Amino acid sequence: MQTSSPRVAVLGTAFSQFPGLDAERYIDLPSLLAASSYDILLIDLPGVMAGQQLRSLRMERAYRFVPIYCCQDQDAWCEALGDGPPPADLGAITPLWRLWRERFHLFNRGAAPERFEARVLAWLWLRSRGDVHAVRDAGIAQHYRYPLLEALADGEAINDFSWLQLMLQQGWLEEGALIDRLRLCTACGSGRLNYVDVCPECQALDISRQPSLHCFTCGHVGAQEHFLKDGLLLCPNCLSRLRHIGSDYDRPLENYRCRSCQAFFVDAAVEARCLDCGEHHEPDKLRVREVRHFRLAEAGRLRCRQGFDGGAESREQFGSLDLLSRRSFHELLEWQLQLVRRHKRPPFSLLGLRFVNLLETLERLGEMRGHALIDGLVERLHEAVRETDRCCRLSEETLWLLMPHTDAAGLAVVKSRLAKGAERVSSETEARIEVQQVGFCAPDDLLDQEDAALLLARLGGMLI
Repeated sequence: MQTSSPRVAVLGTAFSQFPGLDAERYIDLPSLLAASSYDILLIDLPGVMAGQQLRSLRMERAYRFVPIYCCQDQDAWCEALGDGPPPADLGAITPLWRLWRERFHLFNRGAAPERFEARVLAWLWLRSRGDVHAVRDAGIAQHYRYPLLEALADGEAINDFSWLQLMLQQGWLEEGALIDRLRLCTACGSGRLNYVDVCPECQALDISRQPSLHCFTCGHVGAQEHFLKDGLLLCPNCLSRLRHIGSDYDRPLENYRCRSCQAFFVDAAVEARCLDCGEHHEPDKLRVREVRHFRLAEAGRLRCRQGFDGGAESREQFGSLDLLSRRSFHELLEWQLQLVRRHKRPPFSLLGLRFVNLLETLERLGEMRGHALIDGLVERLHEAVRETDRCCRLSEETLWLLMPHTDAAGLAVVKSRLAKGAERVSSETEARIEVQQVGFCAPDDLLDQEDAALLLARLGGMLI
């Protein structure tokens, strides 16, 4: 039986906080897990301890997705696995939980997230600002880990970086902030590397900085100590007396000497040595990996709402618009631009749609009625586009439609159909949706040196 108010528990030793909050209190994790599960948890512990408890809670099936707030300072694990600090007004917890519950019922058309990718996307879907956070950990070979993926793996062997790249290619996730750039051993993949100076001639490690002199008479170059004899400067090769620097001798740039092969050189070579497998590498031969946060992409949001298991209805609705990821759409548009620049044909059109007040309307209608409105818009779009057209939704409000073999007249017909479809949805749902459109036809509207990114940016500015 569903209740209108959440069951709240506080994990911590300080019971003086949260006056007026109807919550059960536990001093340790075992006693909390022994009780029946709660809808919301508040962890009242210092950041390091809170992060450890939060990691254990997220690995429990009952607390994978529920809102968990860290009440004191937050460490990196709290940011990666928690929902931030609790709201200043504790009375806001109840409406936030109701919104969370409503979104949970909408996920995957009500089906529970069973597979690993479904669990991760569900966690992100339930949080408007949820990210897959990277956390620095010097104890592992790659220096960074993704606690959310580890907590939701449920015993599966997951390669974090490979899985994230796969989700990125599928368009379900998109790149967030760049955190670091790593150099990894090409043999074992470890980031534990030691960079050492070695002799450029024989790659020996035993080199030393040593002043040297250059005799102009015979051209001999040697260590400065070999030129000193009885308080005078004498060339050890031709025995010429060296009186004036610049005319008799000078100091060459070679300030290093190898004790193995006796070579003199200006700068040592740099070699990367893996501390795990012992392999030696030139620095420019190392594997480079960028460490980023990741967030749910637009295609991922749509998939969360329309389903993962590929029922007939969800497949037809999701696949009907041939939605592409941002990267795939950019590549396809760039290819079309190159074709029309080279051959002047065939023509194609690009149509941008912005549902100006969509987010406000969804907020006013609520999750259930709001997403029914989106379904209606998708159906009307499907009526207006052809099987060969391709769509990309770059934001919640903006959708781009690429129409091959479509000239200006064909673009005008599609614009008219979409405008009538939006009016029909507005009349059926009693929610007025304002639609802005901007069109582009190639080769007529093509500008010199304009690529796909610049074209989308220029047209996007006309939709604001």
